[in-house]
Amino acid sequence: MPSTPNYLWELDDILGQGATACVYKARNKKSGEVVAVKVFNNLSYHRPPEVQMREFEMLRKLNHINIVKLFAVEQTGTSRQKVLVMEYCASGSLLSVLEEPENAFGLSESEFHIVVDCVVAGMNHLRQNGVVHRDIKPGNIMRVIGEDGRSIYKLSDFGAARELDDDEKFVSIYGTEEYLHPDMYERAVLRKPQQKVYGVTVDLWSIGVTFYHAACGRLPFIPYGGTRRNKETMYKITTEKPTGAIAGVQKKENGPIEWTYDLPINCQLSVGMKTQLEAILPNILEADQEKCWGFDNFFAETNKMLERINFHVFSLPQATMHRIYLHPYSTMANFMEVVATYTFMAPERQTYFYEGHHYLINPALEVRALPKTTEQYPLILIGNEFQTLNGVSFKDPSSDYPRFLPSVNVIGDYTTAKNVLSAVYQTLRVTRLLLRCQEFILRGTYWLIESIKEQCRRILDKNSSVVSILNCLVNINNKTTRLCNVIYKGNSEVLDMEGQGESLWKKQSIRDIMSTCSHNADKERVLGLLLLEVTKEQDQIRQDTSINRMEHCLQKMQQIFKQFNKRRQQPQLTYNEEQIHKLDKLNLGTLAKKVLLIFQEEVVLIYQTALSQHAIRIRTIFEIQNHFSLVNGYTADGIRDLQCYEETVSNTLEKLSQHFQQVGLVHSNHSPVNSCTHEVKDDLVLRMLQLRDQMKTVTYEMEHNNSIIERLGVPSSSQGT
Repeated sequence: MPSTPNYLWELDDILGQGATACVYKARNKKSGEVVAVKVFNNLSYHRPPEVQMREFEMLRKLNHINIVKLFAVEQTGTSRQKVLVMEYCASGSLLSVLEEPENAFGLSESEFHIVVDCVVAGMNHLRQNGVVHRDIKPGNIMRVIGEDGRSIYKLSDFGAARELDDDEKFVSIYGTEEYLHPDMYERAVLRKPQQKVYGVTVDLWSIGVTFYHAACGRLPFIPYGGTRRNKETMYKITTEKPTGAIAGVQKKENGPIEWTYDLPINCQLSVGMKTQLEAILPNILEADQEKCWGFDNFFAETNKMLERINFHVFSLPQATMHRIYLHPYSTMANFMEVVATYTFMAPERQTYFYEGHHYLINPALEVRALPKTTEQYPLILIGNEFQTLNGVSFKDPSSDYPRFLPSVNVIGDYTTAKNVLSAVYQTLRVTRLLLRCQEFILRGTYWLIESIKEQCRRILDKNSSVVSILNCLVNINNKTTRLCNVIYKGNSEVLDMEGQGESLWKKQSIRDIMSTCSHNADKERVLGLLLLEVTKEQDQIRQDTSINRMEHCLQKMQQIFKQFNKRRQQPQLTYNEEQIHKLDKLNLGTLAKKVLLIFQEEVVLIYQTALSQHAIRIRTIFEIQNHFSLVNGYTADGIRDLQCYEETVSNTLEKLSQHFQQVGLVHSNHSPVNSCTHEVKDDLVLRMLQLRDQMKTVTYEMEHNNSIIERLGVPSSSQGT
């Protein structure tokens, strides 16, 4: 068993192998601590001494959580080979993560964000120490799991690293060809003589390729036949790339290059994350070193990206989910403007629900005040107008399902099986997106209907109160008119109250209220029926078993795939093993077809039906909402007219009160006319007392109506319904 004074390892525990060294999993002889040891072979000693020592010295000066830590430099006991004792990363490398079938179309957004964060932090530490890595690639980015369960990625393998300031150049060639800057590729891979020198920005090219690989699950530049089979075309793609393009693929032999400027639709990143990444990639995937960003620009833009916080917003009218990325000190007004760019809904029209309740947004506050949203619990954007229903944007995964060749080829079959498994994972992801969209559609619609029903009840109560007050005011008008006729009969000062009650009924606002009252109950019944529909569909979604059946198939496929992985390492299969292998191929294909059938004939059809029903339902709901908004406006106008009329009647009553005061009947318990003995005068006093009592009744009713009107209030235009 190979060992150093403090560590030992087995040759079977190999973690990685390069041209000059092998990396093994080792243990401390005393504590049992697991470490990684990099053991240099004889070829490494043919390098100049300063090159041999460079990696040791480099790692000694670097100390950062996102750089693999060097514990010691030791030698083996017999051969005296140099050994680097380093931090052991139990979860493999970023490359091993990307090679897992579930990540064939790129990492999840949260995991990709972690990769960017870790790589940027690690590279920043390198530049602060004047170090250029020169071999950035997923295989040299190791992964560990932190105490919180989140991934931590660490830069490793500093065999090609050297100290270099921003304005310094170098001429030596290192790196892995798929991630190599085109200028270095020309000399190292194509073996073409040149006099070019290279700066620190060559690391940025490698980072750009790595970020694209992590986001999409594949390399950005692929010639026909593969990156290592068609090297001249590979160089042509990277050097002739148009400005702004971030990928180029040649799909036919000697065919044209298909350039893309956007990240593919089937990668797992949201539009919000894609937009940020698409602003960075073209500037670091730049073959011309003079045009390429420097590290200052790179760190500035990536740090802006990493500082932003994201909010999940589901647009109910469009049935689409959005991730909004903003700096935490941005205002709510900025938030609403960004939402408008995604949804084409103006900020003044945006209304939101969160957890079943209206969420009022104050444009002056910072976005940090917004509630914590997740994919399961987003803000739901409502608005008040019907928009084009977009739904979930997805690529039909059926084209990603490869077919097995009839012949037995354990290596080729393994690759095909891996691609089939990747397609199933992608199908599951799309299925979850479609089901989640349906859940949010129903959840948001349920909340919206309940809210409108509550508004409806309030408006109906207002209308009922307005009509009651109107009837009472007309009654008061009639009483006041009779009082005026008795008191001012034959007098030129008589107040013409007659006909005012009738004219009030003819007011446009009152007529509008009365004409819409008959429709309000119908609208309320429609809302009730819609609510029943939504509740029924929510129950159906909860009972959906498509994901369970797909996952059951996937579990069986994973077991078969493990057997494919074992067989590819066998030099030759026996007859019986070959027959079992053929049967496994058949079963794997059958399971894959079953998953695709569930997706196409159940999931997609149910989703499309749900979208169609949602389009009809949301249009109806918005029509009802607009109806009640109009009714609310009519009610507000009616209340204002009632207030004006109430003032007119109050003025009349004030004059009547003054008249009674003049004759001494209002504020006196004993009428002065009691001493009169004339029969006519006694009769007049009796009538005046009766009139006084009637006026008191009218005054009381007026005060009661006035208090009701004040409670109803006149809604402001900003508050709406």
